[in-house]
Amino acid sequence: MTLNIQLAEFVRSAAGAKDFPRDPLPQVAFAGRSNVGKSSVINRLLNRKNFARVGSAPGKTTHINYFRIDDKLYLVDLPGYGYAKVSQQEKERWAGLIQSWFDDRTLMTLGVLIVDARHKPTANDVTMAEYFKAAGKPWVVVANKLDKLKKSEVEANLAQVRETLELPEDVKVIPFSAEKGTGREELLRLILEHMEGTV
Repeated sequence: MTLNIQLAEFVRSAAGAKDFPRDPLPQVAFAGRSNVGKSSVINRLLNRKNFARVGSAPGKTTHINYFRIDDKLYLVDLPGYGYAKVSQQEKERWAGLIQSWFDDRTLMTLGVLIVDARHKPTANDVTMAEYFKAAGKPWVVVANKLDKLKKSEVEANLAQVRETLELPEDVKVIPFSAEKGTGREELLRLILEHMEGTV
């Protein structure tokens, strides 16, 4: 299947389960900490500068944002987690929203968990990984900010990601740099593979 990534449009921000699109298009869900560069990864994937908003402060994505690509799939931008400067009530609302999305097993085709390649995954990252494992759908980990690492650090850091998240063998860790474009082709190829047979 081919995908014209230039044909990308924002569809809606979902504040609750009633707002989730439920048409037959595949849904590729992106999750990650508030400051991990989730919007930048989506922008790099689409080769667009400011398509998914890059906020000056983390924690800007407070709803689930849907982008339709070439009328063939949705990129689903889940709220960033782990940002300290929002109220406990707001954190709980985000958690409930994400929970309701994962509870509907018909929605996700492929999950993309974005972590920071420079650091050991956080407790919140581990929790998010458990969501993806429990969903029973294919998923992948994108280790972003690769350009900030020395070459000698890459292998050990990727191994640490795999070990901390207790990843099953079949879950890939893609070394990625939203800044440089490293890993973009591999992630795009994976998305296309999982679209096959779903549309």
